[in-house]
Order: sequence, then C-alpha cells, then structure tokens
Amino acid sequence: MGKSVYSREPTNPAKAVKARGSDLRVSFKNTYETGSAIKGMKLERAQKYLQNVIDKKEIVPFRRYKIGVKGKPQCRTHKVAVGRWPRKSCEFILGLLKNAESNAELRGIDTDALVVTHMQVNKARRGRRRTFRAHGRINAFMSQPCHVEMFLAEPEEPVEGAGNGGARAPAKLTRSHLRSGVRA
Repeated sequence: MGKSVYSREPTNPAKAVKARGSDLRVSFKNTYETGSAIKGMKLERAQKYLQNVIDKKEIVPFRRYKIGVKGKPQCRTHKVAVGRWPRKSCEFILGLLKNAESNAELRGIDTDALVVTHMQVNKARRGRRRTFRAHGRINAFMSQPCHVEMFLAEPEEPVEGAGNGGARAPAKLTRSHLRSGVRA
C-alpha cells in the first residue's frame, strides 16, 4: 500500500501530528457534523466532548446536513436549533484522536497543548446492497462511508505587529466596486 496523501500539510510540521482513516463504515453526514463540532478544541476537551456525546450529556449541532433532524433543548448551548448524538461517529473520531495522541507522544510533542487545527471528512465509495420490495422488485440499498483526516498542532504564540499608531488601514476596493466607479 502506498504512502497516504493528505489534502494539505500542517503549517508547522515539527509541532503537528496527523491521523487519518479511510473507508470508514460510518455515516458521512454524521461524521462531518461531529468533525465540525470538535474543530478548534484542545485534544483533552475534544475527547471529553465526544465521550459526553456518547453518554448524551452534550449534543452535536447539525448545521449543514440538518434536513429531517429534530430540535433538541441541548442545542441552545451551540445557538442552533437541531442536533443529534451520533454515537458511532464519535467512537470512530475518538479512535483517531487516540491515534494522534500516541503519534504526539512518540514524537515528543506536548499532548496537553494540542489543538484540532484541521478536520476534513470526505465521501468514500458507496457500498452496494439490495432491498427486496413488493411484487418482485429490487431497489438499491446504499451505504455512504467516509474518509477522515485531522491535524493536531500546538498553537503558535501571536506575534505583535509593528502597528500604525491605531490608524485604520485604507479600505480595499473589490473589482465590482472599481468597475462601478465607487471611491473609498
């Protein structure tokens, strides 16, 4: 099997770890929303959050794939109306986080400071099955697995800029503004 290729590389490879899973037999839409929920979290918080979702103490907010998802009172903390507790997706992503944590320990990176900086969920090749209907008909019964990749990195300290004495930068004009003759 060849070397796995990530969609991009971390900004600072020396302080980042990667983990990925291919052709995972878990719902793409649920995994996408779960991955979006933990992006930007610290490693320990992400693991605790996913465990709380499995125990139904916290909820995964559904922002993109929300058609047919019902409203839940727990969603108020995320300022959205709908959400679910996708147990299987959380278990798969917990496994990937554990893999990334062991990669960090192997490379000597401080696991307490790691933050989920990149989380990408892609659709994988669909699994084909059949369902038998009335009057001898047969319909497709497809599954939608997914590929998941993530980076965890130590956050970089912000660099203080030279600054321009508190003055605002001039507004950038877009091409459409320039075409219509609007001036700043």
